[in-house]
Parts: sequence; structure tokens; C-alpha cells
Amino acid sequence: MTRLRRYLITGLLVWLPIGVTLLVVKLLVDLMDQTLVVLPEAYRPDQLLGIHIPGLGVVLSVLVVLSTGVVMAHFFGQQLLAAWEAILNRIPLVRSIYSSVKQLSATLLSSGGQSFRKVLLIEYPRKGLWTLAFQTGTEIGEAQAKTGEEVINVYVPTTPNPTSGFFLMVPRRDAVELEMSVDEGLKMIISMGVVVPKWHKESPPTATDVAEMSPKK
Repeated sequence: MTRLRRYLITGLLVWLPIGVTLLVVKLLVDLMDQTLVVLPEAYRPDQLLGIHIPGLGVVLSVLVVLSTGVVMAHFFGQQLLAAWEAILNRIPLVRSIYSSVKQLSATLLSSGGQSFRKVLLIEYPRKGLWTLAFQTGTEIGEAQAKTGEEVINVYVPTTPNPTSGFFLMVPRRDAVELEMSVDEGLKMIISMGVVVPKWHKESPPTATDVAEMSPKK
């Protein structure tokens, strides 16, 4: 029975990641295929070919995004975008949503930005308890001036779903920067601490290391 259980667990370790990966990919492809509804019914691939081909929505989405980038990279495209934004800025609710999403997208996709570039270790939700957080920015503006100390923006994700979490403004002296990458930090959070990234130090941290890692008061 012990050997049979070992074989069963080994088989699950092989097939479970493959099955979950295929399921997620299928969900994404099916979601992207919904973009085909923007085409007139007579010109949809299902009508023209008589069969459903998965993934055509992905190809269409990539082509639309790519062609949009080519057009907007030129002067004429920038003029069109400016005119479109001028129209949106006159609609009260739409103006707030559009400007917020645009600023967030520009910050996250910028190659020189600091959002989600560092993994931090902070004490949360109380002293003595540590959790992983991602640095999202260093410019606080009014909040920075009124706190009287240097603070940074951090995002504390929940587990196993990192898309929800908490936004905190933490004093820089209370945040410990880790060497692990953002991908490694996300794996650790999603796995609820089961998957721990390897550290380059082979020996366990000493009391001196712990003292150096602790925030300086």
C-alpha cells in the first residue's frame, strides 16, 4: 500500500500541474474568442468556414492591439487619440475611470517605473508577524509630507489569490528589501508558502543576519 500510494502521488504531481495549466489556457482562449462577436455575423470564421477554430480570437486581439500601436506611434494617430481623450474628458464618470486606468497602465507597463519591481518584507498586520509585499511607488505627495518621514507605497496581496489585497504606506525604515524576484514572490504567495524560492546563502541566517534584516528604529 505504501508503494501504491507513492506511485499515485507521483502520478498526481505529473498530471495535476499539466491539467491546471491546460484548464487556465483553455479559459483564456475561450475568453479571447469572445472578441469575435465584434465582427458582423456573416464574416465570422464560424460562418465562413462552417467550423469553430479555437484561438482565432487570440489572433484577432493581437492583430488589433498591434495595429493600434502602429497607428498611434505616428503623428496622425496621436492626434486621433488626443481628440478621443478630449471627448472622454467631458463625460464626468467616464473621465475619472479612463484617466485612472490610463495612469495605472502607463505606470505598470513603463520599463523605467518602480511598480512591482521589488519584493519587500514588512511587519503586517501587527508587529512580530511578517508578510511579503510589492513596492508600487515611492512618490506619496501630500501623504508623504504630512507623515513627517520617508514612506513608500506597497501592495500586500492575499493568498492564494494575489489579485486582491491591501494598499499600505509603510515607512521605508520598516521595509526589508528581499533578493527574490517578483515571480518568485508570487509563487510563494499563491502556494501559501509551500513553494519557497532558493536563497543564495547555503547556511541559515545567524543572529547577526536577523539583526541586520530587522528594521532600524
